Amino acid sequence: MVLVVAFSPQLGELSDQLLVAHMVEHLLMGDLAALLIVLGLSGPVLAPLLRIDPIGRLRVLAHPLVALPLWAANFYVWHLSALYQAALRHAGVHALEHLSFLVFGIAMWMALLGPLPKPAWFGNAAKLGYIVVVRLLGTVLGNVFLWSSTVFYPYYTTGEAQRQLKPLEDQSLAGAVMMIEESFLTIGLLCWLFLRAARQGDERQQLLDYARVHGVSLTDERAARAVAAGRGEELRERLETEASSRI
Repeated sequence: MVLVVAFSPQLGELSDQLLVAHMVEHLLMGDLAALLIVLGLSGPVLAPLLRIDPIGRLRVLAHPLVALPLWAANFYVWHLSALYQAALRHAGVHALEHLSFLVFGIAMWMALLGPLPKPAWFGNAAKLGYIVVVRLLGTVLGNVFLWSSTVFYPYYTTGEAQRQLKPLEDQSLAGAVMMIEESFLTIGLLCWLFLRAARQGDERQQLLDYARVHGVSLTDERAARAVAAGRGEELRERLETEASSRI
């Protein structure tokens, strides 16, 4: 649904006239649509695709240390004046721009929220740092648009005049939209991380309590690793099997 809105003719026509509309278009596809796609993915959905060798190799793009720099580079490079305006003037470049925002947006969210296994070091603290860096990168660009006294994209001058907007007003609005979207998304992500940490803490404690009651050996570190990897249920089954063998 988000992609339908992002690629709608009405928004597409307006985005050719105003920077703020184009910013909305990019945020819809590069942030929200990419996020919803990742949230809709699961291990069983991805497994058949990952068995295809060329696609399977792409899983490296979901590593946090790969996904974040690629997303940031793509995000900033496309906002350079020459490249951004080239996308506005040439349909092929414009299509590549939109595809890049979507693909690298998916990779960025996949590293944080996707079903693929995460590096052992990428726990809740690292995830918090990841969220902060992603949002900080977006906030920096948003502030540049919001407060700059230089017009970055003269392409929009005609459309802005038709809409009775000054170029700097349009640019400031685009920055404001980015900042508002970033703020709401950041709040949502921080809430998710807090709830995730609380849920993991409860699950870890339940595993430790079960092991203690049934006389099964389980260290806090092992329980924490299993929960963080999403294998708490699997560890619980192993503990139950070990407890049953003692009876």
